[in-house]
Amino acid sequence: MASPSKAGAALAALREDLVGDVFAPSDPGYDEARTVFNAMIDRRPAVIAQCVSEDDVVRAVRFGRELDLPIAVRGGGHSVAGMAVNDDGLVIDLRHMRAVAVDPVARAVRVAGGGTMSDLDRACEPHALATTGGRASTTGVGGFVLGGGTGWLDRWCGLAVDNLLGVDLVTADGERVHASADEHPDLFWALHGGGGNFGIATGITLRLHSLPDFSIALLLYLPEFGPEVVRTYRELMAHAPDEASGGIIYLTGPPEEFVPPHLVGSLLCGALLTYAGPEQDMRKLAEPLLALPHETEVVGAMPYADVQCMIDDPPGMRNYWSAEYLTGIPDPYVDLYCARAESMPVPTGTIHVLFPQGGAIARGPHEYPVPYRDAPWAVHPFAMWEDPADDERGIQWVRDVRADAQPWSTGDVYLNFIGDEGPDRVTAGVGAENAHRLAEVKGRYDPDNVFRFNHNIRPA
Repeated sequence: MASPSKAGAALAALREDLVGDVFAPSDPGYDEARTVFNAMIDRRPAVIAQCVSEDDVVRAVRFGRELDLPIAVRGGGHSVAGMAVNDDGLVIDLRHMRAVAVDPVARAVRVAGGGTMSDLDRACEPHALATTGGRASTTGVGGFVLGGGTGWLDRWCGLAVDNLLGVDLVTADGERVHASADEHPDLFWALHGGGGNFGIATGITLRLHSLPDFSIALLLYLPEFGPEVVRTYRELMAHAPDEASGGIIYLTGPPEEFVPPHLVGSLLCGALLTYAGPEQDMRKLAEPLLALPHETEVVGAMPYADVQCMIDDPPGMRNYWSAEYLTGIPDPYVDLYCARAESMPVPTGTIHVLFPQGGAIARGPHEYPVPYRDAPWAVHPFAMWEDPADDERGIQWVRDVRADAQPWSTGDVYLNFIGDEGPDRVTAGVGAENAHRLAEVKGRYDPDNVFRFNHNIRPA
């Protein structure tokens, strides 16, 4: 650590040189700047540098290295483990870097390092173009993509990393690097699932796909019909075209117009069918779900960018999530899944989700460090609550969901769906063989493990 006099001089120089804002603990606005999505995270960095350009990022990295400060990187701030913020270190905050440039002729888009899903989706919408994005509009594009990237379009156009064309990166030495299939191919490979281990992504370029139509069917059922709903959905997805995706969701009835007042705050089972195509095709596919007795339905064409906002997570909630990828969902597991919903904390924002995979996910390039692509299903317990007194209950429920799934688990996991669950789970998220290669790449681009506030790959 630097001496107080050196630290003070360096901080004064950073305030002078950085175009963006710099916050220290005594500054107005500091507490707002350090707040992240998960209200369980309460960390106090020594310095927050809110960068507005790649030059700012370079300056901030060099400042952090000069003072030997731990460096955390904030994009969307959605990491459930709070990896976007640290104690007594430097946070490089990219939230003011949100420019999106769409090239409709090349069908490509470049998103700056702090861009969110909403920034990406809204910019592409006028061109009837889209690419796989996260299922919440406030999620940061950078962390989402570099971690693998699964969403409503992944069965149709692949995981987000399958659409990655290039990354502009600032390394641990404060140097600029562009990684693509032709430039730094070893680094480009590592960025297909290795996360933020190798530098700070100041720009990400993605392939786009024509999406003139998008439609959904969202149906809510009483929980006693849950097992029949899940089995029906399972059979529907077994023969569904790649354009179809969605999930089975147990949830607290939200205070929305389409939910009958007497069901608001009650446990419900939901079936969501998303479709990258016209409404009439989606309706035909949804017929078995519509035939089951349901309490409410939202069925029809809807802009993809609007669907992306449908399950946005409320701010200020306490969060704990995890996931298991499954070899299948046979009847014994369906029964366990539905029974576990009965102990789900209700009423809260907690959701209990089964996501279908297959399609373009399974057909995608297998050389990347995303080992979960061959699993046909994933279960994602996503606990959210307000009262700290419910912490133990919420965390234990998520762990119980994981325990239920163990007989059918592939052992792989999507790291963006989990918090800090230890190094073995990081290996499960990239694959054992890939972990060795990733460590070698880490050793070349970040030998001092400067970027370690993430699902960390230690340098070889």
